[in-house]
Amino acid sequence: MRFLIPVFLSLMALAGCNREVPIRAEVIYTGGTIYTGVSEGETVEAVAVGEGLIIYAGDLETAMRLSRDGSEIINIGDAFMYPGFTDAHVHLAGVGERELSLNLDSAASIEDLKTKLSVYRQENPDLEAIIGRGWIETHWPEGRFPTASDLDEVVSDIPVALIRADGHALVANTAAMTASNINTETTAPEGGSILRDDDGVPNGMFIDLAMNLLNPVFAEKTDTQTRLAVERGYQVYAARGWTGIHNMSVDEQQLDVLADLAVHGEAPLRTYNAVVPDLIDRAINRSPDGDLITTRAVKLYVDGALGSRGALLFAPYSDATGTTGLQLISQADAKAIFDKAVSGNVQIAMHAIGDRGNSLVLDWMDEAFEDLGEDADPRWRIEHAQIVRPQDQDRFAELGVIASMQPSHAIGDLYFAPSRLGDDRLEGAYAWKSLLDKGVVIAGGSDAPVEVGDPIIEFYAATVRKGLKDGYTDENWHPEQALSRFKALQIFTRNPAYASFQDEKLGTIETGNYADFTVFNQDILTVPDEELLNTRPVMTIVAGKQVWSAD
Repeated sequence: MRFLIPVFLSLMALAGCNREVPIRAEVIYTGGTIYTGVSEGETVEAVAVGEGLIIYAGDLETAMRLSRDGSEIINIGDAFMYPGFTDAHVHLAGVGERELSLNLDSAASIEDLKTKLSVYRQENPDLEAIIGRGWIETHWPEGRFPTASDLDEVVSDIPVALIRADGHALVANTAAMTASNINTETTAPEGGSILRDDDGVPNGMFIDLAMNLLNPVFAEKTDTQTRLAVERGYQVYAARGWTGIHNMSVDEQQLDVLADLAVHGEAPLRTYNAVVPDLIDRAINRSPDGDLITTRAVKLYVDGALGSRGALLFAPYSDATGTTGLQLISQADAKAIFDKAVSGNVQIAMHAIGDRGNSLVLDWMDEAFEDLGEDADPRWRIEHAQIVRPQDQDRFAELGVIASMQPSHAIGDLYFAPSRLGDDRLEGAYAWKSLLDKGVVIAGGSDAPVEVGDPIIEFYAATVRKGLKDGYTDENWHPEQALSRFKALQIFTRNPAYASFQDEKLGTIETGNYADFTVFNQDILTVPDEELLNTRPVMTIVAGKQVWSAD
C-alpha cells in the first residue's frame, strides 16, 4: 500500500509562495474504509483537509500531527469513502424542474399517464397550461406512443404538453396544438417530425425540432423559477452522493443564476458548464467565475434519440423501413462553431447517438483538429456515443475524443434497442469496455432528468449491465461490455476530472487535490451484484465540507 506523506515544503507550495506557515488540517476524516482511487484496492486510514484541499492522505497518526487547535475529527464509522462522484452529463435545471412539475417517471402505461395527469389537474386547478416530463412508452402494455386523443380524454380545456423522458419528443393535447396554430397543413421543420393519423392529421406526437412548434405553450420562465429549479436540482444531487456535475445545454438565464450563486458562495457542488451555442463567448471568457463553477464548453446536437427514432443511422431502423433518423445541424453550421471553439480554446461537447451521427461528428472534429497546434489539448467530447461502428471506435482513440456515456441508457434502451437496430448493430451499442480497451477516455454520467440521476444506478448499469427490476439480460445486451468495479469507479471520478480539465486537482484522494468525497454505506467495489442497488449515500463532501449528510 502506498501512503502519501507530504513534506512541509509541499504544503507551503499548495498555499502559495508568500505563505509563511503550511496549511493545517481543519478537519480529519477517518474510520471505515477510505479508497484513494489511485490504484485498485488502495486505501488509507485518514484524510486531512485544509482550505478545501487534501493536505495528507495516509495513517491517522501523521494526519493528527498536521491538525491545529480546534480541528474536527469525523469518523465515518462503518461506511466507505471514495473520490467524489461526478455526473459527467446532467441537465441541472431539468432535474429541479422535474421535481417541481408533473413528474411522469413512474407512468406504467397510457392509462396510468392519464390518471397522473387527471390527479395533477385536480391538485392544480388554476393552471393555464400543464407541462410534464418523464414518460417512456417502451415498457407500456399498449406498445405505442400516447396521442392527443388520449390526453383530451382527461384534459381538453387547457394546453397540455408532456415531454418524453429522453427530451427528444413530446405529446400535446388538441388545445395545445390549437394554441400553437398547428393543423393538417403544418409542416415539420428540418430536423423534426410530426406524427400523423391515417388521415394526415397531427396526432399530438412531435419529434426533436418539431417540438419547437409548441413553444407558444411553454411560458417563459422567470429568473425566480429558474433559480428554484437550479437550487432544487443541487439539493437532489447532493443527497444522492454526487460531488460534481457537468451541466449540459446551459442557457443564459441558468448561467446568470449560476453566476449569482458562485458570487455568493451558494453553489454546493463542483459544476462544469457546457452552454448552448449562442453563449460560446461566455465559454471563451470562462464565465462565471467562482471557486466551484467553471464554464468552458459548448453543447451541440447532431441527431435525436433512439427511442423516438431520431438517432441518425447509416441504414434504416429495423422497425421503421425507410427511416434513418434526423440530422439536427449541418456541417457548415457545426464548422462555424468548431472554428470559434478552436480559436477560443473552448471544448466541444456534441450529442451523437446513432452510428452515422457519431461518424459525422468524428469527421468534423478530425477536420477541426487540423488547425490545432502540436501542443493543443482540446479534449473534445461526444455526448452519449451510444451506437458506434468498430472502425469509429478506433477513431475515438486516434483523435483523442472523449466518449461521455451514460450507463443507465443501456439497461433501459436494451429492452427496445434490438427492435430498433437489429442484432448486428448492437455489437457497437453501449460498448464501454471496447472503447476503454482501445484507450478511449469514458466520462460517466446519467443524462438526468432523462434518467433518474442516481450514482448507484449508473454504477450498477456499468458493472452489472442487467435490468433494474428483474435482472434481465440476454446475448443482445452484450454482457461482455460490463466493466470491472474499479474501472467503473474511474469513469465517475478520474475520467470526468480529465474531461473537465481538472485532472491535476480532482478525481483521486491524493495530497494537493480538492477535498471532494462520496461516502456510501456499502463497499461498491466488493458487494455482490444482487446487493449493489441497496447501497445508500451517507455523506457528500465538497471542498472538505459536508454539503449533505444522511443524519
